[in-house]
Amino acid sequence: MFDTRPVGYVIGLLVAALGATMFAPMLADLSAGNGHWPVFLESAVITILVGGLVALACQNGVSSGLNIRQTFLLTTLVWLALPLFGSLPFLIGHSELSFTDAFFEAMSGLTTTGATVMTGIEHLPEGLKLWRAIMQWLGGIGIIVVAMVFLPELKVGGMQIFRSEGFDTMGKILPRAAEISSRISVIYVAITLSCAVCFSIVGMNSFDAITHAMTTVATGGMANYDSSFGQFGAGPHYVASVFMILAALPFVRYVQLISGGGAKPLFVDSQIRTFFVVAFALVLVMTLWVWRTFHGVSEVGFREALFNVVSIITGTGFSNADYMQWGPFAVTMFFFIGLIGGCAGSTACSVKVFRYQLLFASIKAQIRRIHSPHGVFTPRYQGRAVGEDVLNSVMAFFVAFMVAIGVVGVMLAMTGLDFITSISGAATALANVGPGLGNEIGPAGNFAGLNDTAKWILSFAMLVGRLEIMAVFTVLSWHFWRV
Repeated sequence: MFDTRPVGYVIGLLVAALGATMFAPMLADLSAGNGHWPVFLESAVITILVGGLVALACQNGVSSGLNIRQTFLLTTLVWLALPLFGSLPFLIGHSELSFTDAFFEAMSGLTTTGATVMTGIEHLPEGLKLWRAIMQWLGGIGIIVVAMVFLPELKVGGMQIFRSEGFDTMGKILPRAAEISSRISVIYVAITLSCAVCFSIVGMNSFDAITHAMTTVATGGMANYDSSFGQFGAGPHYVASVFMILAALPFVRYVQLISGGGAKPLFVDSQIRTFFVVAFALVLVMTLWVWRTFHGVSEVGFREALFNVVSIITGTGFSNADYMQWGPFAVTMFFFIGLIGGCAGSTACSVKVFRYQLLFASIKAQIRRIHSPHGVFTPRYQGRAVGEDVLNSVMAFFVAFMVAIGVVGVMLAMTGLDFITSISGAATALANVGPGLGNEIGPAGNFAGLNDTAKWILSFAMLVGRLEIMAVFTVLSWHFWRV
């Protein structure tokens, strides 16, 4: 029989830990003297109590590790349970938000999507602003651990190719996760603190610097203002661009760097090189377009192109200008830029660079086979031959990703949304980018005006996209539950 107690135990502990983090925004509200702190006290007590009771109830079934089926279930249910309890401060403390809106906001935060249903964000209590940032920050480090430890074991989307990259994750999953998490956490905190210091140096107040550092390094994209980074000047734009790029690189390379491995892995990693080449080319093209169409040759045009391209390709979702006004070419470009993503093992989302590398390597090998039928041509990645299982997994991911965009887009259209809103909403949710296209959910809008059915569809799409699609589909399959 399928034993779910180990899964319940881990989820209970994580829920309780989430509740403990609610004391930070409680203290922020106490410090600000706005009288909003009881909201977080109530939410923390409920969350810690429920999480602790679930962990205690399942403790007798804990083993030294998880099997594959339990791991699949754990990776999915965690991203359902945490947004459920993460929505409590919004539900209790923001009377205008329904349960649908509160859950959407929490799911968007923890999956680091950055789509929001809130308006007048600058007028929210400090605690709620900090809570939005904390959720994204926790979601960012959480997805790194999932990508480094669980997904390679589960052979999801070609992630098994990273089993031999930096860490051996074979064997007991949970003990290995704790070891890797501790190393990554140090780096994650250090980069976040560095980002906050840099934001402060270029003029942000301390609260904005801390919260925006959290959402920048998590590539989450939730800002403290309705105008996002349009609220700030040139300094924060450049600082955010640098740290969004740093957060989109594989964190295992940072671990190797501080472990005495030197900087060489950062320069020889083909995924990193490809990411920089693609990002540079896109920034160059968009800069030339903005210069030609709007600003002429100017620093402003370059900065707006740089910031928005980096924000969308990394899946952060910040904006400092309404690029919907840049014309059809720019809008189309931004749609496809959002489907690229950063590197595997980073906080960035979407398809990821390595999958495109494997896709093109496979296409190249197939073309050569057609040209020379008797030759033997094997796709290679980082100089190593790629196994058939990895290629099949990557191809399955691409097919599932594109089909999912179509299905979610059609479902959104059935709720009454127009084509642009439906298809861009599906893409931005599954790619965890944040803003979509159009006047309603574009960079100058938000998701507040969508109907409840559309918000639930998008919430599920955010979950599916954050867990690389196949993990969730596997749990939903009949064969998974068959004993």
